[in-house]
Amino acid sequence: MGEFELIRRYFFPIAEVGNTSAVLLGPGDDCAIQRVEPGTDLVFSVDTLVEGVHFPQRYDPEKLGWRSLAVAASDLAAMGADPVCFTLALTLPDADPGWLHAYARGLAKAARHFGLSLAGGDTTRGPLTLSLQVHGTVPRDQAIRRSGAKAGDHICVSGTLGDAGAALNYLDNATPGSDEQAALTRYHYPEPRLDLGARLRGCASAAVDISDGLVADLGHILQASGVGACVDVSKLPVSAALTRLAGQTAVNLALNAGDDYELCITISPKAWEGLPGDIRRQLTVIGEVTSGNDLAITHNGQPRALVAGGYDHFRTDS
Repeated sequence: MGEFELIRRYFFPIAEVGNTSAVLLGPGDDCAIQRVEPGTDLVFSVDTLVEGVHFPQRYDPEKLGWRSLAVAASDLAAMGADPVCFTLALTLPDADPGWLHAYARGLAKAARHFGLSLAGGDTTRGPLTLSLQVHGTVPRDQAIRRSGAKAGDHICVSGTLGDAGAALNYLDNATPGSDEQAALTRYHYPEPRLDLGARLRGCASAAVDISDGLVADLGHILQASGVGACVDVSKLPVSAALTRLAGQTAVNLALNAGDDYELCITISPKAWEGLPGDIRRQLTVIGEVTSGNDLAITHNGQPRALVAGGYDHFRTDS
């Protein structure tokens, strides 16, 4: 099977899902064409996933199809963007029809779920690597940036933290129990908070998605905004399954484990009080933005040592 037959057979059908009205020209030409309506800004981001680094060797290709698009779409959620389309650059060791069919099936499910249409891409031979660029739109000047946090803002996170990090211990478990399965589901099928991010436009002062761990990703907001923070670990949202699996280490997983793809936002107390109840129920206040540039960790108000963590490709102790 040649390159162009591979693309036609497995990936052209995914161009028909998602927000196709904004994609004037999809796969098959030299470039895709996306129409950006007046009064909107285009936001885009690219993520690369490498076998053995971002996912295990011989990882289930259908799960990889979902996961590869979800981790890219999470960046759109952090900016408050409405999803439009994506491109895929796929490097394969060989054109295995079974692998391709399963990967395309998982990718199509994710594309439908997230409202993203495949607009184009490229295929080549080499070690298994996937690069996905996602495009979205926001009303002009309403993208949520990392640089807007101010002293006195609440720090909030969505969902629960640490579950996907715990799953790394059970990826090879053929018969996981219910708690292990709950953690594995968070790892295999992350849910980018696209709807929540869009509804926080005009309310959140800053946001980031939690891909490398809360401490590391909150640090991006603090650095971009020139502020500090105080986080109370007693307020971290930790699932009952993670508590049973990890015990006292659950808090460290919630602080430092990656792959949750939840949102961490800052928001003024006034804006927080004005949020609709259904949005507030998706968020947990875990701390406060402070002046200065330090991140302090407490437990019920008492100082606690910060254990540095989070994933960094080029740090030897990651």
